[in-house]
Amino acid sequence: MATSFAEENYLKIIYRLSESTLEDISTNAVAELTQTKAASVTDMLRKLAEKGWVNYQKYQGVRLTNEGEKIALSIVRKHRLWEVFLVDKMGFNWDEVHDIAEQLEHIESEALINKLDEFLDFPKTDPHGDPIPNKEGILPELGYLHLSELKENKACILMGVAKDSAVFLQLLTRLNLSLGAKLSVKEINPFDRSISLSINENAPVFISHEVAKNILVKLTKD
Repeated sequence: MATSFAEENYLKIIYRLSESTLEDISTNAVAELTQTKAASVTDMLRKLAEKGWVNYQKYQGVRLTNEGEKIALSIVRKHRLWEVFLVDKMGFNWDEVHDIAEQLEHIESEALINKLDEFLDFPKTDPHGDPIPNKEGILPELGYLHLSELKENKACILMGVAKDSAVFLQLLTRLNLSLGAKLSVKEINPFDRSISLSINENAPVFISHEVAKNILVKLTKD
């Protein structure tokens, strides 16, 4: 069954909201991300339910069906592969690619996407560290931690971000925080939980707890 751009966007948004909870997703949460009135969201959710892509009950929220999740993962796969292509092959910065990939993700050709995956040497993550589903829709297990979870005197490598807004990525760029950066937690302020952080063995800088909780890392030897 063919999907429209709008339907694909809704399925992807419901999937993203579902990643962080086992509860059904509220209409208001979908409306906030789509920047659409709740009544319009309700109409779309009913259409998606009629096609068998979501389970939806008024006032109880929405959840993807297996078929809906399959479609959503396909869109996520295309989006993240295009982001890798734009950064690695076209020279875009990591804060510039989201909106472009939003347009490219609706290309239907599965053969093209599989060729793109092969051309990029089957990347496991996108430029923001998000996992890329394979062609069967299976996500790689990454097991990253949030920087805010680490204790003092722990060393780690920056592997991704939990928030990929352009403003946040630009902030990280100004701080020289990029994927692969070597980090060391020097001190945690007990008042506001801000962190004194050494980046690539340079003099420590302070980052807020809000920034730290949106940085994903992998522990290394101290």
